[in-house]
This record gives sequence, C-alpha cells and structure tokens, in this order.
Amino acid sequence: QVQLVESGGGLVQAGGSLRLSCTASGRSLDLSKIGWFRQAPGKEREGVGCLSASDGTTDYADSVKGRFTISRDSAKNTVYLQMNSLKPEDTAVYYCNAQGQYYSGSTYLSWGQGTQVTVSS
Repeated sequence: QVQLVESGGGLVQAGGSLRLSCTASGRSLDLSKIGWFRQAPGKEREGVGCLSASDGTTDYADSVKGRFTISRDSAKNTVYLQMNSLKPEDTAVYYCNAQGQYYSGSTYLSWGQGTQVTVSS
C-alpha cells in the first residue's frame, strides 16, 4: 500500500514562496504518476500539476504555469511542489496523489492528508 505524507504548508505573504513535499512509503514514487491538487474553501478540488512516471515530464494548470514547479528526489522518495510568486488565490489545502500499477496488474491511487497553504495580501 502506498502512503503519502505532505508537508511544507504555511502562511506566506503575496509574492513569497513555499515548497511542499510529498513523501511516500510502500512504493517508489519513480514508478508512479504524481499529481498535485488543491482545494479552496467552498470550491472543488482542482489539479495543479503532475509528474509522469515514464519520462519525468511535467504539466501544469494554466493558473500556476510559470510559477509552480514539480520535481522529484528519488533518493528521498519525495516529490516537491515549488511555489513562487504566490497569490492570495493560491490559498487552499494542497494534496498530492500517486497512481500506477503493481507488477501483479492491480492498480492503485493514493492520496496524502493535505497541507494548508495560506497567502496573505
């Protein structure tokens, strides 16, 4: 079973930066597609970006493109979300997920518990 733990959230002023971490146990994140999502109060969860397992390519939502960057540290089994030039509208609970397929053929989709990011104006 893949377990994910996010960390790194907090309170930051507009224009500031934060780096979120998503650390896994139970499976190498190199074998998983990683997604970052966020959910603001009263809004639906939305995708922020993702990291492909096969070739390491990344993709981002238009709202964060050029400001957020996803990277991976395989030795630490951790994926990061570097967030720069933060805006008040980035305030949300941020989640990571990991999905993939075991060698047996069964699939998995695991979510972390979320970490709060608050950007003050």
